[in-house]
Formats: sequence, C-alpha cells, structure tokens
Amino acid sequence: MMRYRDLYAKTIDKWGEKAQYEQTVEECAELIATLQHFARGKVDRRVVVDELADVYLMLGQLVYMFGEKDFTCALEKKITKLHELLNKEDAL
Repeated sequence: MMRYRDLYAKTIDKWGEKAQYEQTVEECAELIATLQHFARGKVDRRVVVDELADVYLMLGQLVYMFGEKDFTCALEKKITKLHELLNKEDAL
C-alpha cells in the first residue's frame, strides 16, 4: 500500500486532507453500492474490481495521513484477534 507514498503525498498536497477524507467516503459508498449490485447480478466482477482499486488508493492515502506505523500496529492487533476467533471456532 505504501509503495505509492509519493503519489499519496502529491494528492494530499494538491487537494488537502479534508478533501481526501470526503473522497474516501464517496469511494467507499460507491463500493458498497457496487457490491450490492454484484450480489444481485446487475454488474460483473470487473466493476467491483474497479471500485476496489479506487478504495485501495484512498485507503493508502489515509494510512499515509494517519501514520503507517500506527496503522500497522492496529492491523496486527486485528489480525491476532481474527486468528483467535478462527481458532476458537475450530475448537468447537
């Protein structure tokens, strides 16, 4: 995700953090709608992948803005919790 760090810096310099927060919300909403349409057979996988790419770029900018180190720490905690949940369910 951070391989585009220079691109993220340029987009934030050009449009500002507030605009990129708003753009992230918009892109996430578009992905939500697209996933609903996909589940109903109204769009194909290509449309979902396009929306995923938009959201991926916006999430990269958020990670850049909020700090890669803090994000990585939070992600590791979530991954640990997911492993615990999976292991707990396997034990049942």
